[in-house]
Amino acid sequence: MTAASRITNVERILLVVPFVERVRREMERANIHRWSECEVIRVTTDDGTVGYGETIQNYTWSRVPDTDRVLGCSPFDCMWDDSLGAGLQMALFDAAGKLAGVPVHRLLGTKVRDWCPVSFWDHDMGPEAYAREAKVAVELGFTSIKIKTRPWHDVYETVRRISNATPDWFHIDCDWNDFLLDVSTAVPVLRELEADFPKISIWEGPIKSDDVAGNRLLREKVRTPIAHHYGGVPGAVAIQQGYCDGFVVAGGVTNVMRSGISAATANMPFFIQMVGTSLTTTMALHLGAVLSHAQWPAINCHELYEHNLLSERIPVVGGFAQTPEAPGLGITLDEEALSAYRVDEADFSLPRRLIRYSRLNGVRIYFPDSSWSQDSSMWNYWRTANQPVYERGVRTEYLDDDGSPEFADLYLRASQAPLLTRET
Repeated sequence: MTAASRITNVERILLVVPFVERVRREMERANIHRWSECEVIRVTTDDGTVGYGETIQNYTWSRVPDTDRVLGCSPFDCMWDDSLGAGLQMALFDAAGKLAGVPVHRLLGTKVRDWCPVSFWDHDMGPEAYAREAKVAVELGFTSIKIKTRPWHDVYETVRRISNATPDWFHIDCDWNDFLLDVSTAVPVLRELEADFPKISIWEGPIKSDDVAGNRLLREKVRTPIAHHYGGVPGAVAIQQGYCDGFVVAGGVTNVMRSGISAATANMPFFIQMVGTSLTTTMALHLGAVLSHAQWPAINCHELYEHNLLSERIPVVGGFAQTPEAPGLGITLDEEALSAYRVDEADFSLPRRLIRYSRLNGVRIYFPDSSWSQDSSMWNYWRTANQPVYERGVRTEYLDDDGSPEFADLYLRASQAPLLTRET
């Protein structure tokens, strides 16, 4: 094999890899079940070298727009081009590493760590489900979990249950997705949580990242480190204004490297957020191996899939996973799994259901759509403060269509606008 080898073929393999049954219904309610659609890219060079990458079609920073423009090129000439999309770029790095006979991290820079910190992750769950998942995380070797702290769940009960279900050394990172709205709302909530639950270690995105003055003030009033996505405001502004303690870094390889190096110059930690099966997790490990300030646990979701697409699981020991040293990504794909999960077209249609949000005072609100999408009525309802945010005792349920006239009526009315009722 030589570095002069050229790409002769690019194959797109569409898969639907379901989430494990224990989280299936929660993921359907949050519309995250669509992340099961995975496109694996297989590139082949003229000497027979094969590289693999993947795109989680409904989440990853970029789908693969086309593949023809890399044909006839050396992987080394185009692998730094983020515009190629996640799966193709990853496959090019895998092929390039194999051609050079080195692991991907050798193509990225100087290795600073053999084992990278990683975190367990689940999206938008209720307190009971999160407590169960935290136990799974401990059993699998993780020492932290990142949770979505949504206003339609009782965040106090969620953190209490996770804290009670896990050992003293376990940590909780809370991602607010700006739902605390402003400093006046955020301060009492964050102060109470960090006072009562010492396992909390990071606040991610409590209020909008472009509110520089608000974030500076908030940082003065809480003791838990605050993280924002790198690029929410220009990196220089974020660093100079001191409005956060660290970053979330995501995107293509070039963007991650540039953002990570910039954070390092300011001596600010960050975590890499690259979500997918174990292919994506492995790519994140190679990046984490060379970026000195990738010190916070990286976020991925490969443990939630029914199959991780590899021949074996990535071991996690004390919250760390080892970066492979074999050429390329250093992993072996399970070709039988590629065949078993391959589809011509992904279908994520669901039965008709309702989402019911309940308060202790008897108020109930019905929504017909996903609670995850940022364009959904449920997101917009809380973004515009139609209900109190982070009230104690609230509960969200996912209701199946029971065929009754009552359900049909509720669904029709909720489809027109969020439906508010009050029960005594």
